[in-house]
Amino acid sequence: MIDLHCHLLPGLDDGAVDMEDSVALARQGEHDGVLAICATPHIRHDHDVRIHELPQRLAAVQAALDGVGVAVRALPGGEVAQTALHGLDDAELRAVTLGGGGRWILLEPAPGPLGPELEDAVRALGRRGFDSVVAHPERHVGADFFERVRALAGAGALIQATAAAIVDEHAGPTLLRMAADGLVHVLGSDAHSARAGRRVALRAAIDALETLPDLRPHLRWIEHEAPAAIVAGEPLHAPF
Repeated sequence: MIDLHCHLLPGLDDGAVDMEDSVALARQGEHDGVLAICATPHIRHDHDVRIHELPQRLAAVQAALDGVGVAVRALPGGEVAQTALHGLDDAELRAVTLGGGGRWILLEPAPGPLGPELEDAVRALGRRGFDSVVAHPERHVGADFFERVRALAGAGALIQATAAAIVDEHAGPTLLRMAADGLVHVLGSDAHSARAGRRVALRAAIDALETLPDLRPHLRWIEHEAPAAIVAGEPLHAPF
């Protein structure tokens, strides 16, 4: 499995505190069957993330994982805020595409309920040659939530659900309804630290999705085929 959303890089945003924490996050993933993790630091105004420094920081994490025998690949990425898009040029966006594939942007919705501006952002990215993976929509529930998510999918975006939320007693019913409607396309842990909060773990969420009969034929696509295509920078459309 590939974790498409994880704040793996240490001492950078609100993610891993230090290299020990980064290694511990990767170990969590290894134990859950995760083979690769996209390091997705926040690209937004309240975090001083310098995009040109990310390759060196990522290489340092990979060296640390190799040094202790953790068999997980650290891949490029970024969680790009909807509100930050206008300040990034195409080269900067390409540098934070998921997996470094040059195509797929992990797009963080603006605070509050999903609105039409997010659809505008998806289309604007498309005009610039990028496709969108919308991060954790379950945090942005409003009165017209399902209509907004359907509109995002209709605009060509893929929807990334937070794995831990799928098995959460509060967020889970909403996400399972989304999944039953064909509106959960890929998963991410959105883990920030091994010392607290969400773990790098996807398996329990996959098992929960397997309880939806209409989705079972597509689980391999969700679990393996779509993430692999995303990090390779390939075009992709949900088959359901």
